[in-house]
Amino acid sequence: MIRRELWFGLSFMALIVVGAGSVLASADTITNGHLGLLMLSLVVVAIMLGFPTAFTLMGMGMVFTFLAYERDWHRTLDLMVQSAFKTMANDVLIAVPLFVFMGYLVERANLIESLFKSLHLALARLPGALAVATLVTCTIFATATGIVGAVVTLMGLLALPAMLRGGYSVPLAAGAITAGGCLGILLPPSVLLIVYGATAGVSVVQLYAGAFFPGLMLSSLYVLYVIVVAWLKPQWAPPLSQAERVVPLPPLSQRLADSPAAHALVGLLKGRRNAGVPMSHVLRQLGIVALPGVVFVLLACFSYKAVTTVEAQARYDIEEIGAVRSAPTEGGLQEPPSEGGLQEPPQEGGLQEPPVEGETASPSAASPTSPTSPTPLAEPPGAAQSTAAESPTEAATQRPAPTWWWVAFAVFGALVTLFYLFLSFARLEIFKLLLASFFPLMLLIFAVLGSIVLGLATPTEAAAMGALGGMLLAAAYRRLNLAVLKESVFLTAKTSAMVCWLFVGSAIFSAAFALLGGQALVEEWVLGMNLTKVEFLVLSQVIIFLLGWPLEWTEIIVIFMPIFIPLLDNFGVDPLFFGLLVALNLQTAFLSPPVAMAAFYLKGVSPPHVTLNQIFLGMLPFMGIQVLAIVLLYMWPQIGLWLPQLLYK
Repeated sequence: MIRRELWFGLSFMALIVVGAGSVLASADTITNGHLGLLMLSLVVVAIMLGFPTAFTLMGMGMVFTFLAYERDWHRTLDLMVQSAFKTMANDVLIAVPLFVFMGYLVERANLIESLFKSLHLALARLPGALAVATLVTCTIFATATGIVGAVVTLMGLLALPAMLRGGYSVPLAAGAITAGGCLGILLPPSVLLIVYGATAGVSVVQLYAGAFFPGLMLSSLYVLYVIVVAWLKPQWAPPLSQAERVVPLPPLSQRLADSPAAHALVGLLKGRRNAGVPMSHVLRQLGIVALPGVVFVLLACFSYKAVTTVEAQARYDIEEIGAVRSAPTEGGLQEPPSEGGLQEPPQEGGLQEPPVEGETASPSAASPTSPTSPTPLAEPPGAAQSTAAESPTEAATQRPAPTWWWVAFAVFGALVTLFYLFLSFARLEIFKLLLASFFPLMLLIFAVLGSIVLGLATPTEAAAMGALGGMLLAAAYRRLNLAVLKESVFLTAKTSAMVCWLFVGSAIFSAAFALLGGQALVEEWVLGMNLTKVEFLVLSQVIIFLLGWPLEWTEIIVIFMPIFIPLLDNFGVDPLFFGLLVALNLQTAFLSPPVAMAAFYLKGVSPPHVTLNQIFLGMLPFMGIQVLAIVLLYMWPQIGLWLPQLLYK
């Protein structure tokens, strides 16, 4: 192995020397732009040969910058230092280690096993219940951690044996696990979105808000596909047996219930039918039963007040106010005469009728500017506006609730109603399992993402809250100890170092590429094709899709996004919308053979009879669903842009 790597290294260095020598020998025919394209090609080849991405980018950038500066090492090193300093001074990157640390702590809190068990019992009546529960668990866990390898590995250890015991098709089970695990690339708090935001200069907050609904859409398409396949091909996903659906009741609940299917609310409201059931137990169960209704009412009230109340806050416009005060307006307030100040109006005649049309004013009607007969003080036309501008009001006005609020109210209201209509004692136990596993994670997710999306905290501050929340969650489940903390810190430092070195390498590479004129050459080539906006988007997404086969998302973002981003203005493409398309597309980097990392993660924990070809076969339908999601997002951009426009317009 060492000899092979040494051979590859020597061959690659020889390729660089030969290429640089040929370039220098034909300097009259090859421009610096061609040097930039040569550098880009050599970087891709080196990464495919297995060289470290970050150091390949830095090394290539320095070599070709040295050539561009005509062998001036001082200017080359200056460019390297400036690029590295500019990257490390980016405050957005502070969120990366904090979010990664949160993910590793949540992973080690061991919530995924109880979460999968409770979801698989709650969804037992759906076709393909185990695969659906796997996808839902992956979605929730990906939102809480954002670490693809951890989610795929854990679900491979937990869900794959359960699905294989249940008679599931190996490709379907493997496809559900790998596709669900890759949702962490898109769903906030995704590290990819932070890296893209820092590379493209797009707000990470808006990227998180924009990626929320596309991520849920993609997850829903996965679930719909599994349900349809299980319904059409039940031999690929057999339904759960009756024994697997049984939920054992605690002894006190058995005394209250005639059977597990008895209605829980009715049984609890009857009170103590048995002397052996303490009233405290009944009250605790009633409190758990009332929890969904109370939460729904509180959320409905607060959200209704938030969407219907408009604070009328006046805005000061200093320039306009100054203009109103200094510029004389017809009929407005005039400066009083210097002699005598404001004078009494003339006694004769007092207020006079305005002259009738066609008549001239009498000589006794003094001119407004006459110091002897000043015009009575009257309210000028702009006085009301000026007064309102100078004394802002705090009054609030009401507006009708928007349609989307009523739709959400109806949907969640129907869900809560169905919960109470079909609440048996068995379902109450499942709900308690969900309370212990699902809701702590959702509370952490809403606390982190909600504070970002609602503008209560920056991504860095929310990441710090998430790291603290992950520690508290691990402590609450008695999983926080010195060994777990040391391992989480070590893995966080390792991942953060990889991301930061990638950024440094990307900055040096991008600076060298721009210095050589490679960006201008690519831009000239693309604009020379006379592409429309649709054709440009299709071309860019096809290129990214193909790059996802040999390269990982980190390499695509740091190498190729600096090439694509400057072209967006020429075609009128919003960088936020382009980032959402790229985030959807880059999941293929983990799902597309031959370098599908998710497949290798799953193969590492699979039984021996599960082959890599079976895993690849199961991935292909989910790759097709990803392409469909990209098409849907392009046809209806508001799927990704509605929430950022609503919150940050």
